Amino acid sequence: MMEEDRDGLLGVTAHTIRVTEAVRDGDSLTFIVISQKLSGSGEYHVARTHEDFQWLQECLFNPEEVPGILGVISPPLPAKPHLNAPTKDLKPLGFLVMGKDLGTYCKVLEIYLQQVAANTRLSKNKCLENFLTSPEAPGHQRVRKSIFNRLSQAMEGLRKEGHKDVDSFFQTERDNNFTLTGFSKTATERFVDVVLTEQKLAVACGHLSTCLHLCVEQRDDHAAQAFSKICVKLSGVVDSMQKNFENVSENNLSTLGLGLDLETRYHEAEKEMLFRRTCKLVELETASRNAERAKPIKKAAMDDLKMKSEKEFDQISGVAKQEIARFHSVHVMLLRQALILWCEKQLVTARETFTCYSQHLQAFRDLGE
Repeated sequence: MMEEDRDGLLGVTAHTIRVTEAVRDGDSLTFIVISQKLSGSGEYHVARTHEDFQWLQECLFNPEEVPGILGVISPPLPAKPHLNAPTKDLKPLGFLVMGKDLGTYCKVLEIYLQQVAANTRLSKNKCLENFLTSPEAPGHQRVRKSIFNRLSQAMEGLRKEGHKDVDSFFQTERDNNFTLTGFSKTATERFVDVVLTEQKLAVACGHLSTCLHLCVEQRDDHAAQAFSKICVKLSGVVDSMQKNFENVSENNLSTLGLGLDLETRYHEAEKEMLFRRTCKLVELETASRNAERAKPIKKAAMDDLKMKSEKEFDQISGVAKQEIARFHSVHVMLLRQALILWCEKQLVTARETFTCYSQHLQAFRDLGE
């Protein structure tokens, strides 16, 4: 979403990046990433796990790489898919694992990489070049944090999350983000329920169609033959109903479903950016207090630390304002595109279903005559 065309920063062309398939190996997945060389003379083919994607996401926000990078709204990386997991454990992934295969999940990872590569600041990170071109698996370098570190960070996060902002622009944005994130999550969860219900109805129609076929009799009397014909005709109608539910649910999944999912994850990404800025604000306020209370022998060092923190905070705030402006101008357009595509696909499905039901109705009329 937060993107500009700066392919020259990479050895690959951003819009040619593709995640073509997910290879299963027991309970693990490996994703095949293909990208076109900038020279146009060939392609890079690399295999990456979800841990490698997580490693890349962490590397992208190294403050030492690009000044103000913590103010960037990162393209959101979807949660790791868990194969053979109970249905309740798949709920956080929602629409990403509800398709017939992992093609939808691969598409989301592809969009993620394209948006990272097209971002003027994120594409400067050398880790991205390594991720897209190196045959080695970079994710093996990822440092795993202990449960105690994660708990400590969670408690620290709760403390800083409610910290009052000094800038009314960012405080208003944080308040709005909190509200919109909740609404988008609720809308996505409700739409997931709709798609699940449509899928259950499709399965039920399949069972009913089978039961109607079991009612067909091979006797020679006229009444039995008439009853069998009706059962066969009804079975065809129910088969059409099953196909309609399957098509409608697939349309919901691939259009508005993914649009809502992307909307939710981008609001979460903006929330993470705003939180990073808040953490830097707390750090600046602490440095300012320490500089005021410092003894003469440490005064110069504390003042330097304060100036460094203030410079970093101003850089992050400047980048954040640019990112927020782009975010508001683009995310509504993306959701609108999903809604338009959803309507178009459902109209096509409705016309096809109308034609099919009209044929069934004429068949019943002919049977009555």
